Amino acid sequence: MTTVRLTRRGPGAPRVVPIVVTGALVAITLAACAPTSPVPTSPSPSTPSPPADSGGIAPGRASTIVEGLEAPWSIAFSGGTAFISERDTARIVEVSGDAGLRELGVIDGVAPRGEGGLLGIALRDDWLYAYSTAVGENRVQRFALSGAPGSFELGEAETVFSGLPAAGNHNGGRIAFGPDGMLYVAVGDAGDREAAQDRDSLAGKILRITPDGDVPEDNPFSGSPVYSLGHRNPQGLAWDEHGTLYASEFGQDTWDELNVIEAGGNYGWPTVEGIADRDGFVDPVQQWSPGAASPSGIAIASGSIFIANLRGERLREVPLSDLGAAHEYFVDAFGRLRDVVVAPDGALWVLTNNTDGRGDPGQGDDRIVRIPLE
Repeated sequence: MTTVRLTRRGPGAPRVVPIVVTGALVAITLAACAPTSPVPTSPSPSTPSPPADSGGIAPGRASTIVEGLEAPWSIAFSGGTAFISERDTARIVEVSGDAGLRELGVIDGVAPRGEGGLLGIALRDDWLYAYSTAVGENRVQRFALSGAPGSFELGEAETVFSGLPAAGNHNGGRIAFGPDGMLYVAVGDAGDREAAQDRDSLAGKILRITPDGDVPEDNPFSGSPVYSLGHRNPQGLAWDEHGTLYASEFGQDTWDELNVIEAGGNYGWPTVEGIADRDGFVDPVQQWSPGAASPSGIAIASGSIFIANLRGERLREVPLSDLGAAHEYFVDAFGRLRDVVVAPDGALWVLTNNTDGRGDPGQGDDRIVRIPLE
């Protein structure tokens, strides 16, 4: 495998991006790769126990496989090919082991502003789904995906769901297909705090819709796409082997959260933030200070939940066997981390996010880092 650099595209440049092969896979060995002390996860400080079934991050074996991305946001795999969304350029970039790296296309009508733009992507049945900010709304579109690695093409846009609230921040944006075949959509409160508690509003919710955008008959609220409510800015979705849904969520000033999502559950925002132990609200299973977290994409592998953290600049591991435990890796090693996914070979692919206007880009940023699990 080789490291590839994405050459930035200027006005009038072709959509196929030149590839510069920089040599063999570059190993990044850093002292910061070793797990640090676990972070307390409740208002009363406690020391989480080490995970009994840790996925086993291998310090020193992380390697950069793609460089030169611009404010990347999401990774999705189709077979051995990965697709990456870029928030501000509205590009979808294809990464293939045989064909290298190329620009697949640019999503029309995206209006980037603040935290909005081209955000989450997902793949299913030869369709690429994308969540993006347009003028006055967020929306979910899909595009027929045809071709082969190195020559994939996107068809015309088909709107699956529109009218999602949009703003300069709190757009949510993660989309993922559950084991039930339904599409789950994380929607932020778009700055309207009280709307998160309004079941008739789509703000501050996790939605559940069919692949065609319809409301499933077995949703918790009849005729509504709302699956759960009371969210501020959820950005990570993942399921374990038993079909349990987990979600990461940005808090405001006090606590960021990891939640187990229940159909019809109310997660409290803005009435409560973090663990409140109040009737009517579902408490998070873990919470962290925003300075140590700002959790975005999550993935489940080898018996653990892995969480990419932006402001906290670390990869966090939470074992499924002990949801109150945590290990941390790569603290300050790669900067802001936006997404983490499981590659077909079982390794983690982690997406950095240092060029989004809030980070401190280093040489080669932004990048994809491959992390093998033991």
